[in-house]
Amino acid sequence: MTITAPDSSRPRIVIARAIFPEVIEQLAQHFEVESNQADTAWPQDEFIRRLQGKQGVLTTGGERINVALLAACPDLKICANMSVGYNNFDVPAMTAAGVLATNAPGVLTETTADFGFALMMAAARRVTESEHYLRAGQWHGWRYDQFAGVDVHGSTLGVIGMGRIGQGIARRGALGFGMNVLYHNRNRLSATDEAAAGNARYVTKQELLQTADHVVLVLPYSAQTRHAIGAPELALMKPTATLTNIGRGGTVDDVALAAVLRAGRIAAAGLDVFEGEPKVHPDLLVCTNVVLTPHIASASLPTRRAMADLAARNLIAHLSGSQPPTPINPEVLGTG
Repeated sequence: MTITAPDSSRPRIVIARAIFPEVIEQLAQHFEVESNQADTAWPQDEFIRRLQGKQGVLTTGGERINVALLAACPDLKICANMSVGYNNFDVPAMTAAGVLATNAPGVLTETTADFGFALMMAAARRVTESEHYLRAGQWHGWRYDQFAGVDVHGSTLGVIGMGRIGQGIARRGALGFGMNVLYHNRNRLSATDEAAAGNARYVTKQELLQTADHVVLVLPYSAQTRHAIGAPELALMKPTATLTNIGRGGTVDDVALAAVLRAGRIAAAGLDVFEGEPKVHPDLLVCTNVVLTPHIASASLPTRRAMADLAARNLIAHLSGSQPPTPINPEVLGTG
């Protein structure tokens, strides 16, 4: 689908996946727009072909911007992710090529924190497992220990990755459920931020894993965070503990996690992200004590619209010579 602005001298952009029609219409007021409302995930060579002669692209987090693409697309000036994560971007290569990278922080914080807490609770209280049991016609009456899970209220919450979303989860736990909050982060929060996050207490990762009843991961993916939770870390957790990952796939060793879930070494897990997604490791699919969702933590309609709107504002601002709202590599700005 191509919407051509009346002035053909306007910048040309690509929208890599289906988004809200209203956002496309907004962008068409400024650009010649090629959009992918068929929502076909283009192979990399097709993506490169579509970007020929284009100055901008709106990406959704799955399209890879790497050295080869940048070399093949010399007209490209901006790649605007409509997600907060940007491990699909080779930012140093983009900076070297003078291509601006932007993302969509802030607008999805509360929605994602809502979902993370819901996923943790579903794992703790065995919601998915018990629903499957009921739907299969296996429920024949009450039993004292039937799908008895672990409590959330009054327990200890451990958050690894205490950014905006992590702090939102901490607030929900402390204020709504009376949880004791521990956290581990690359940098310690200020005393003010710790107080606002339910009097969260900074601890080592080892202490958090050994102490927390519910561990929630909100880590970005990088070479440093790959398999931040693997077999050694899982071995530190309580057998009654749960693990929830709403950060990025690859920060957990999914094979090691499946092994401890099958062995009952931890009670349960809730996963919204996976290594190699959209593929899910088959070992996880056969575990009954894991809640699996398809990367939907930010998926409320108002939030997804806000994410698309922010990506559009970044495109419009940069290609019109204004300051984009959320640059990742601001050193590119003003370099011509």
